Amino acid sequence: MPAIEVNDLTIRYGDLTAVDQVVFTAEAGEVTVVLGPNGAGKTSTIECLEGYRRPTSGSVRVLGLDPFSDRSRLLPRIGVMLQEGGVYTGIRVGEVVQLFAAYHRDPLDPGELVDRVGLSSKARTTWRRLSGGEQQRLSLALALVGRPSVAFLDEPTAGVDVEGRLLIREIVRDLVDRGVCVLLATHDLEEAEKLADHVIIIDHGEVVAAGRPLELVAGETDHILFSGPSTLDLEGLGAAVGGKVVELSVGEYRVEIAPDPANVAAVTSWLAARDLAIADLRAGRQRLDDVFLRLTRSRPVEGTARGNSTNSQERAQGPPP
Repeated sequence: MPAIEVNDLTIRYGDLTAVDQVVFTAEAGEVTVVLGPNGAGKTSTIECLEGYRRPTSGSVRVLGLDPFSDRSRLLPRIGVMLQEGGVYTGIRVGEVVQLFAAYHRDPLDPGELVDRVGLSSKARTTWRRLSGGEQQRLSLALALVGRPSVAFLDEPTAGVDVEGRLLIREIVRDLVDRGVCVLLATHDLEEAEKLADHVIIIDHGEVVAAGRPLELVAGETDHILFSGPSTLDLEGLGAAVGGKVVELSVGEYRVEIAPDPANVAAVTSWLAARDLAIADLRAGRQRLDDVFLRLTRSRPVEGTARGNSTNSQERAQGPPP
């Protein structure tokens, strides 16, 4: 049985359908990454799985339990990492980890956990005096102190430096090795590609793609992608190489010509003649961000459920009711 099951989940806020018949599963011992633009419905979906929001219709199960009606049984078995907030700003690092440990029957050792997330030197520092990256590390520790079977991680590497990112990736992989189901929401597509065993892409409340990263990026492209200056002469480049040039986002371009060596040389030669820098040239292959942009950028967001999201203090993991 999957650790997480979402069946025809629909969530509405008045006239806004934030989540529309979403279906997916997440397995124990895997990282399932949920991607989507702002307002796509991913936060509402995850809050439903955490037991903070009722579905309008459909059902969700976590470890075979209903997150809302079976909340007292489920809460000790899950860990919730918030993107921000959920901690009293005046409490010290060591104190808050000990406090959260007291909520569980068999917690991890608080001191060892603080050391594991690289905060031993900050054990007597208050939350408000931590950097953004240090707060993220502490939030991760609070989500994991109860030895969860399912961990919900919201933007775990946001604002974290390179060293911290590597540490968090290592911790996440250790969780997977111990059989934990990790459901991770992020906007960092590079991070998703590095961590994910399975990817769910949600847009306008619907699942628009799902699969393993290699499955989603499989297949050759029929265009050339590259990064360059944000003030590029699109018509000039297009006329020179014989194909339309589209700016996908600031400084990210697609040239709609076959990705063969001659065309690649034509693009780079045009840029070189104008002393324009080029980076991240991709010809004939895709990355996860290419797939994400192709599936979501053409669908304008008409509304967002983010403003209806449960506040961080309410979602902070506390003692079972």
